[in-house]
Amino acid sequence: MKTKKITALVLTTLVAGQFASFIASAADQQLTVWEDIKKSVGIKQAVTDFEKQYHVKVNVQEMPYAQQIEKLRLDGPAGIGPDVLVIPNDQLGAAVVQGLLSPLKVPEAETRAFTPSSINAFTMNNTLYGLPKAVETLVLIYNKDLLPKPLTTLDEYYAFSKQQRAENKYGLLAKFDQIYYSWGVISPMGGYIFGKNGKGGLNTQDVGLNTAGSVEAVTYVKKFYADGLFPSGIIGDSGLNAIDSLFTEKKAAAVINGPWAFQPYADAGINYGVAPLPKLANGKSMSSFLGVKGYVVSTWSKDHALAQKFIEFINQPAYVKTRYEVTKEIPALTAMIDDPLIKNDDKASAVAVQAALATAMPGVPEMQEVWGPANSALELSVTGKQQPKAALDDAVKQIHMQIEAMKASNQ
Repeated sequence: MKTKKITALVLTTLVAGQFASFIASAADQQLTVWEDIKKSVGIKQAVTDFEKQYHVKVNVQEMPYAQQIEKLRLDGPAGIGPDVLVIPNDQLGAAVVQGLLSPLKVPEAETRAFTPSSINAFTMNNTLYGLPKAVETLVLIYNKDLLPKPLTTLDEYYAFSKQQRAENKYGLLAKFDQIYYSWGVISPMGGYIFGKNGKGGLNTQDVGLNTAGSVEAVTYVKKFYADGLFPSGIIGDSGLNAIDSLFTEKKAAAVINGPWAFQPYADAGINYGVAPLPKLANGKSMSSFLGVKGYVVSTWSKDHALAQKFIEFINQPAYVKTRYEVTKEIPALTAMIDDPLIKNDDKASAVAVQAALATAMPGVPEMQEVWGPANSALELSVTGKQQPKAALDDAVKQIHMQIEAMKASNQ
């Protein structure tokens, strides 16, 4: 009997030792997560639950999300970088080409929970590299004291603007001299930036900013300038500041701007409302570029599978809802668009609805060669210095030249 007791004691000790070893090993598992500045509070509960469920220590560090990929270039190879980080979708193309990110293998059932445009924003060459965290896009912001309800179509805003000018005020103001803002008209009228390559990717040799639809769109928005409905001061890089000033001084009834303007307008004491962008004469809604923040996995992560599991875990609906409540960043989950939390908030609802209509900004490196020529062509067109067709033709030629130069410099 004594021998049996000794044997049982030894076995118990061994089992306890093995369990302690397992716990110690599990405790050694760590993930480093870079979160956006002042946004880690939004994932605090999700992180705590993940640590408990998977016996992992998650170290969360905050830094501006637009700077994280640049820091990864140095910290990743040095072995001091993150497993998970947050990047804007327009940095995806360059990051993938440079080998900074690990592809994800997320079940289709999970990706279908997000709006298609937000998933497309983190997909390159049919490969998924991130899960969307938050979306932002342009919306229609109006002064309720000057315009009690938003109008339905852009044509109505044109007519309303004419009435306002008779009173030395402005109706709708927008930066249509820049592609980021005029895209909302160009896309629904048949223009495009890059064509498709037939394999789920983009054909960057096919630039569609001078199609018949693009020319028609630019000719249309030119009317707002030619007919004196927009002040000359909103042309160029400082134009948005001029628009903000006119709106906060109550000299403009409505503007096309993004969620970043909400707080400054509120601070200025403007009684404002927010709506999706208006419809065009062809019945289609104005589009917009979709800006998406997403969680991605570093190539240098020591445990890619665990890092991906973390991203999937914190993007479960309950945690996404909590994240929105805390940070007010609009989530990309389709279910959240109809959630009372967002649906009953006209500002959040407008952003969510417009985001579902938006186009993910091309994440390929070639997109960087589009902005300059496109903006120059638009400014020349709306100010009457060049006809839209000629200006857009020149822009497309310039874009092709710059893309070729970029490729040559990278060889």
